Amino acid sequence: MHKRLTRILALIKKEFLTIFKDPKNRALIITPPILQLLVFAHAITLEVRNIDMSVLDYSNSYYSRELISRFYDSIWFRKIYFSKTPKELKDDIDLKKSQIAMIIQNDFEENIKKNKPSEILIISDGRQTNSATLASNYANSIISSFSDELENDNKNIKKPKINVITRNWFNPNIEYKWFLTVSLIVMLSLVLCLLLSALSIARERELGTFNQLMVSPLTNDEILFSKTLPAVIVAFVSSIVITLIIVFCFKVPFLGSVILYLIANFVSLVSIVALGLFISSFSYTQQQAILGVFAFQTPAVLLSGFVSPVEDMPLFFQYISLLNPIRYYMLIIKGIYFKAMDFVTVIENLIPLMIISVLMFYFARLSFKLKTQ
Repeated sequence: MHKRLTRILALIKKEFLTIFKDPKNRALIITPPILQLLVFAHAITLEVRNIDMSVLDYSNSYYSRELISRFYDSIWFRKIYFSKTPKELKDDIDLKKSQIAMIIQNDFEENIKKNKPSEILIISDGRQTNSATLASNYANSIISSFSDELENDNKNIKKPKINVITRNWFNPNIEYKWFLTVSLIVMLSLVLCLLLSALSIARERELGTFNQLMVSPLTNDEILFSKTLPAVIVAFVSSIVITLIIVFCFKVPFLGSVILYLIANFVSLVSIVALGLFISSFSYTQQQAILGVFAFQTPAVLLSGFVSPVEDMPLFFQYISLLNPIRYYMLIIKGIYFKAMDFVTVIENLIPLMIISVLMFYFARLSFKLKTQ
């Protein structure tokens, strides 16, 4: 046991020296994440096409149903979910089932008939800043058009004054930097983790040191473990540095548990490194490994919910995204950061990551073993 630990520690030390001794590696680790964070935080803009909405209709009247039907007919809204209680509505927003919610008060119809002001509460998910802004604007436009229709269709009703009160959860002022900077924790960690792990074994083959590892006393499992840990630690430290920059420089408030955040971050990075090693195990050169990284990275980002919510994607892609570790990583990080996601929900999203990690390590080990025979 002591000899095995010594061998593993020696190879881990070698991996750290390999990463930091090469000036190109040092530049890769330090410069791009910080520069991309600063550039992307100011330059990226997003669009939204489809919106799912939850409705809590206390009025349950003719006029409230007519108003809701306008959302059904709108080109902007896709699904309407009806909540029976405020808790159901809150859960729909928390779990990203809906991007926006509407609450209609019980005196809505009465106020319209008496030409009194009515109030409608619109709640948007501030974690998706563009979606929240556009969805609120669309809802306001539909409600305003409904108000005009009432006046035109009924001469006894003057144009009713419907006051729309908007609340943005998790990001009250719709600061777009909040969404982008926290999302970039995942994006930049993904790039760093994949490159370090994918290039690891491919670099050994390209430099001709792979055969030296094979004749060493190290087993295949020890080699894979030694290749995994340095990449995870480097990416983990980098993600912490980026998080600190976001908290103290961009002033984005951190609401969740620090310990839970660190654990979830570490487990998520392990799953990405496992994918990187799987790619590396099939690559004979570093160029092949880099191409494999980009082949996985682009669709993984698009299916993660970063560009548009997963719920708005076609059903086929929603099923495909269940195999995407970046989807769970994004959901966990933003959930803990913005709304203090509870332990049970975090574990529910970490379990798929653990399964993906085990499968990727298994296939990487199997490929690694076949190539050494």
